[in-house]
Amino acid sequence: MSRTRIAAIRATPVTVPLEAPLRHSNGAHWGRFVRTLVEVETDDSYVGLGEFGGGGEAASAAVTGLLSYLKGHDVFRLEAMRYAICNPTASLYNNRTQIHAALEFACLDIIGQKLGIPVSEFLGGRVRDHVEFASYLFFRYAGADGQGEVRTVEQLVAHAQALKARHGFRSHKLKGGVFAPRYELDCYQTLAQTFPGERLRHDPNCAWSLADAIEFGRAIESLNNDYFEDPVFGMPQLARLREFVRIPVATNTVVVNFEQLAANVAQRAVDVVLLDTTFWGGIRPCIKAAGICDTFGLGVAVHSSGELGVQLATMLHLGAVIPNLGYSADAHYHHLVDDVIEGGPMRYVNGSIAVPDGPGLGVKLDRTKVERYHELFLELGPYPYDRDPGRPGWYPLVPNADWADPANGAQPVLR
Repeated sequence: MSRTRIAAIRATPVTVPLEAPLRHSNGAHWGRFVRTLVEVETDDSYVGLGEFGGGGEAASAAVTGLLSYLKGHDVFRLEAMRYAICNPTASLYNNRTQIHAALEFACLDIIGQKLGIPVSEFLGGRVRDHVEFASYLFFRYAGADGQGEVRTVEQLVAHAQALKARHGFRSHKLKGGVFAPRYELDCYQTLAQTFPGERLRHDPNCAWSLADAIEFGRAIESLNNDYFEDPVFGMPQLARLREFVRIPVATNTVVVNFEQLAANVAQRAVDVVLLDTTFWGGIRPCIKAAGICDTFGLGVAVHSSGELGVQLATMLHLGAVIPNLGYSADAHYHHLVDDVIEGGPMRYVNGSIAVPDGPGLGVKLDRTKVERYHELFLELGPYPYDRDPGRPGWYPLVPNADWADPANGAQPVLR
């Protein structure tokens, strides 16, 4: 087989609207996701796709600037590419993990196109053809149309029921850390009553004190929990929490590379590692990490970092090949109003999405939509992820001692 060498790299920031602004412990997604689409073109005219979070001149320059490292590089030589741009001895100064992930996605896409098979078929082969997802519930501000607010227990339950009716979800994740822990406990317990027999998980995004996490965890021990995700920050606190609470503890914040995974094996701070194809630097590192977790008796799940269709395809191919995937995956995807891939947003059926069957990642860009949402990015620009537009002057603390008041219905003006 002739070599397939990198000839060009392109980066395009896009902004895709959400149904409503999503709130979290660090601030909010301000009614839209900002992502950077990456295209790698080869000297034999293949084009592979990648994606990572954020956008702007600096992000685009960071991607395209790597052409001097990679021009002429064979896309099959993935380990050599990793060392070319993510050499561990230089990582303190040049942390390119998420950029590497986007480039790895694109190279895998090209390899699959050249071989005529889906990515999952040459990364070990599929053990499942569909990946199940949790509902991923957020407290939300009202959208641009004044609809979609999720603030009260009643609004949360109605939103969860609507998502279940529309997409068929059979497990439910609540993103917390927005309101006081005891209020979120009421929300969580009400969800359990609303969906008897279905699985639940709560994620306060590291915002709580150890005392609050222990109180909450003990209060929900009798429920049908998957795990308790990042209620406190850091391995020492998570390890301490495990001494008091009889629920598996999970993380996507403190185990996102192999050094941290080794530390967790030694310390056993968490029981479940959420694998993110961008945070870990690609699909292949996630598969390797899943194997290590299996060896040491740790659970794994697929994490979401706010994906469009390109990254969702990488999550699906990852979920397809991990034998020890023990939980439904996370996805922000159903909060989007549109996507940049041909055919529009992928469909949920009974809470699951089919793994793409086409060669490579199995998705292609809709050029008209890419242009439309690139123009929207140029119009609106980025937003500060760590600010809450409904609370001017507020900054996140860990643990958070300045909780939003659920009785306050004031709404920011957002686009």
